Amino acid sequence: MVAVKLELPTPEDTVDLGKAIGAQARAGDLVLLTGPLGAGKTVLVKGIAAALGVQGRVSSPTFVLARVHEPGPRGVGMVHIDAYRLGGDVDQLEDLGIDTAADDSVVVVEWGEFVADRFGPDYLLVRLERRPDDVRVAELEPHGSWKGRSLPG
Repeated sequence: MVAVKLELPTPEDTVDLGKAIGAQARAGDLVLLTGPLGAGKTVLVKGIAAALGVQGRVSSPTFVLARVHEPGPRGVGMVHIDAYRLGGDVDQLEDLGIDTAADDSVVVVEWGEFVADRFGPDYLLVRLERRPDDVRVAELEPHGSWKGRSLPG
């Protein structure tokens, strides 16, 4: 697997990366985001949501763990999960009932590096970091069917 690194000087660049990912996303896809607080994970999700055309405002689901965004014109919804509070306990994902919504939606998991095995071998891992100069750096690591898609970089 070939990882691609991209510099994202502005929040708009992070949104644009999300839009590029969202344009390639299909129902049933998984996008895992990892990085420290303030790295731009939720900003990236806003771009994915914009490309999918889903309904509802995108905000961090930290306190509710998951938000389901109904499909828009593309017919693909989005499930936005913040796994930070799960502390590695992926069994809690079953309690959220995500499996039923995941077939018709793109599932985006913030703090999601530890849930890849739960959903299968097809996923896009996006590592985000924030440099001291406020530039974000994204590393895209495609797995499974994501390897054949046109991603930035």
